[in-house]
Order: sequence, then structure tokens, then C-alpha cells
Amino acid sequence: MSGPLRVAIVGCGWVAGSQIERGFALLRDRFEVAVCCDLDMDRAQDFARRHGVPEATDSTAAILERDDIDVVSICTPPSAHCEMAIAALERGTHVICEKPLTRSLELTDLIIAAEARSDARLMPIFQYRFQHGVQKARHLIASGIAGEAFTSSIETAWRRDSDYYDVAWRGKFETELGGVLLTQAIHIHDLFLWLMGEAAEVKAFKTTRVNPIEVEDCAAACLRMADGSLATLTATLGSVRPMTRLRLCFRNLVIERECFDADAPRPGNEPWTFLARTPELQAEVDRILAEAPSGEVDFAGQFADFAEALESRRHFAVSLDDARRSLELVTALFHSSETGETVPLPIGADHPRYSGWGPRP
Repeated sequence: MSGPLRVAIVGCGWVAGSQIERGFALLRDRFEVAVCCDLDMDRAQDFARRHGVPEATDSTAAILERDDIDVVSICTPPSAHCEMAIAALERGTHVICEKPLTRSLELTDLIIAAEARSDARLMPIFQYRFQHGVQKARHLIASGIAGEAFTSSIETAWRRDSDYYDVAWRGKFETELGGVLLTQAIHIHDLFLWLMGEAAEVKAFKTTRVNPIEVEDCAAACLRMADGSLATLTATLGSVRPMTRLRLCFRNLVIERECFDADAPRPGNEPWTFLARTPELQAEVDRILAEAPSGEVDFAGQFADFAEALESRRHFAVSLDDARRSLELVTALFHSSETGETVPLPIGADHPRYSGWGPRP
């Protein structure tokens, strides 16, 4: 690979700005944001001025026709992700796609198939994984010292007041595709699955109580994991004080992360608590933690992995399979809540919600 990868950002909202400020701008030897695109040309031009992007356009089609763009980073509302991702892959252009990847497992599988046919590759965004605290937890669990898993409790208690929904596409199934389970807690649940492995069964409830919106803003679920351990997930957008908490109980130790207020959306950051059953085990835990790898964090960490994986032709640290697993959990949570059933995983093409978890026509 000669020179930086040339990037087109599609969708000029706050997420796109975060990708530049906390990602691409910190990796100028690997990426050059060449153009930004938004259906609102004034917005695209304002974004370009604020972030030093040399070119702005309101035509996604024109971007996809260009031969001088290596990567399209899709930061649009979720309902537009699938068509754009597949079009870019068919053109041979690499894709970075914000979460949620798309609106159904069926469309997710279409994207997976499109990538398999293409010379280009797609990386879904789960930047929370690229923080030193959660990386240490992952390293410690992978070492085997934790022992048998017992229970996990995961809480996403954030605050979204009515002004949050002044953005036209938020709070609507057609454009946001879901609420707290799909937009906010999806990151925390990805961390949980990344640390604890596959879920086997899901029983869930969801409701809308905080704001007058179409999508859910409160949810609770019980899971039986593939290893036999149990887990609870709770999520709300009505917490007066925002808080995120992960507590993982194993035979030999407990792992915990609790963060409040402005830190609530940063659970991957340090400090995490790693408490062993005995002083002897604690000494070994501390030794293993000291050996945990560290590198770039947040978007910069994920984008650095993207560039390195392309150059060395290895797998991305975040894969399409990870995105599918995330949306499989969302599908199970919605289906269980709406039917009262306990939903077994994995979910295949024969499942009644394979084509989408939103309201039935």
C-alpha cells in the first residue's frame, strides 16, 4: 500500500466529526479524508470547513464512481447503510460502516455475501473495544485464570431528553430502526459478548416510557450463555444520572467497570477492577494484566487496525460476524419481548424475524 488511504465520509453529522477528530486526524500517515458527502450541501460544506476536508458533495453516487477513493466511511442514519455498503463493495471500494450495520439479519447476510464476492472489505464500527481497560479484561479472560463463569450483569442507564429527538430521523423505526437496544446499549452489549462469548437463549421485555417516541427506551433481559453461565441486561434512557456498569463473576475472580456522567459512554476506558479470590491469585492476575497489549484507542485504535489488516491481509479485529452477532441479539431481544418466547440462538433464515425486528405491517 503506497501512501495514505483516501477516505470519503458519507453523512456529515456528529459521528462523522468524531471519526475525524478521534480517528483519522490522529493517523494522517495512514488516512487522508479527501471528501465528505451529505444530502444537505450546505451541511456538507460546513462540515468540510470545520474539519479541513478539501472537497464536499451531495452525491453519494458520484463518490462511488470515483477511482481515487479507497475507503467509504458510512455515517448516515442506519436505514441507508445496506444499499450504500453493497454498492461500494461491488465497486471494489473498502467500507467502514457505523453501527447498527443494517435493519435485519437478512440484509446483514446480503452484505456478508457481497463482501465475499468483492476484492474489497468491510469493517463494522465497534470502537469501544479499543480502550485499554476492556482490552485488559479481554486479555485476562483469554489467559484462563478467571475459571468458570457464573453470572454477568450489564447495565446501560443513560439519559436522553426530548431535545435529543429533535433530529428528524431519531426515535422512528423507519430511520433509526430501534431505540436504546439498537443505538445506545448495542455498544455495551458488544463488549459483553466480546468478553463472555456466545449467548444460547434470550428472554426479554422492552417498553417505551421515557419519551413519546416509536422505539423502545427501556429494556431488560435474561440470557443463558453458551458456556452455561447466566446474564442480565438492563437498559434505559431515563436515568437522571447516566451510568454504565459491567460486572462479570467467575470462579476465581470478579471483573467490574462502573462509570458515571460524561464517562458513562466510555466503559472501555480504565479503571476496571480485577479482584481475585486469594492473594496468590491476585499476584498472578496483576502479572497477566501487566502483559496486556496496548495501542491506539477509540476510533484511532479501530482505524489503525483497519489499515494494518489491509496491508497484512489479515482479519479485522471487528468483523462482519461480530456485527451479525450483535444484530442477532437485537433480533432475539425484540422477538422475545413481543411474543413472550424464550428465543434460542443462533437465528437462521427460517426464523420469523430474520427479515427484520421492527413492527409488522
